[in-house]
Amino acid sequence: MASAVSLSARDARRIALAAQGLTGARPPRPSRGRLDAMLGRLGMVQIDSVNVLARAHYMPGFSRLGAYAVDHLHEAAYGRRRHLFEYWGHEASLIRLDLQPALRWRMSRAGEGRGIYGGLARFGRERPDFIAEVLRQVETRGALSARELEDCGRSAGSWWGWSDGKRALEWLFWAGRVTTAARRGFERVYDLPERVLPAEILAAPTPSDEEAHRTLVRVAAGALGVATERDLRDYWRLDPPDARAAICALVDEGDLLPASVEGWDTEAYLAPGAAAPARLKARALVSPFDPLLWERPRAERLFGMRYRIEIYTPAHLREHGYYVLPFLWGDRLAARVDLKADRKTRRLLVQAAHLEPRAPPDTAAALADELGLLGTWLDLDEIAVAARGDLAPALAAATRLMPSAPG
Repeated sequence: MASAVSLSARDARRIALAAQGLTGARPPRPSRGRLDAMLGRLGMVQIDSVNVLARAHYMPGFSRLGAYAVDHLHEAAYGRRRHLFEYWGHEASLIRLDLQPALRWRMSRAGEGRGIYGGLARFGRERPDFIAEVLRQVETRGALSARELEDCGRSAGSWWGWSDGKRALEWLFWAGRVTTAARRGFERVYDLPERVLPAEILAAPTPSDEEAHRTLVRVAAGALGVATERDLRDYWRLDPPDARAAICALVDEGDLLPASVEGWDTEAYLAPGAAAPARLKARALVSPFDPLLWERPRAERLFGMRYRIEIYTPAHLREHGYYVLPFLWGDRLAARVDLKADRKTRRLLVQAAHLEPRAPPDTAAALADELGLLGTWLDLDEIAVAARGDLAPALAAATRLMPSAPG
């Protein structure tokens, strides 16, 4: 085994940002090609139903590229020449299509009732005939949403409020027997993989579980730059034994380099070729569901920010707000803002703004510029800053002084 590379905390932080494509080098006109390159780098983007500001899968592109065309993401995920597919990666995710074979082990285990949410696994054991009937409907009728199933049998108080038909479709989705053909709004439309995914992907050989885990850890390492075992495991939600075996094999092969990082009490691993940029002037609002923030202890190690999403916290107990986005300025998370897109009044609401320790003195001005870009991207006409948080007064003043307001 090679001797461990020694990294300063600053270098580790910059390596991580560069690996995530958060260096500040945004294109003046984000193209489909630039979006595709970003998706290739990350491997996947998380899907979530929260729409307070923008859907979770839209935001990583904005954070890295600026005001890109969301239609480009739709085409990549659901168009005729798609190269993303929906499946369980970190959570429900849009994943690089070439990684589909590397996730078949998860589909196989789900079909056996392993590695799948407990309630859904139980449903699979108890209702195999019903699931087979739902699959038959998809086979014979074509792409269907859950509410288009015949006799789907909704029962009051069902799991997550789902009908039995929805449960059956989700079990089939976990098991890889159906996939997402399209979205109607946020409603998933299911179809057979052979009618949705390219034939060459379906014909690709299925790797062994061990080879698949190595592939996924290799992608995670490239997207993280420098990471602990837990960071690498969490990226794809791998089981600890599977992740450890993959990491050991990749170290032996030279595809991961052992590393020690200043201030980290756990061994780290460096992706070959990962380097800290000498100059970095990133400016980005980072969604709670961004890969940079998936592993909260990692964000705290890198940036010194203890970040928790407070959507499910009672209002009177929230510290920073409801839908709070950290603001990356330079190589630091310099602030956090509670944002909402009020589409009826066409305003971007800054419901709270808090400054982080050691934030650069020009944080308010930089954040105002980023909010202006966000407002333009979301087709909002005005930024409204509420008087909550220690950054709010300076941010309100900076938004009034912006040379060109959104709209």
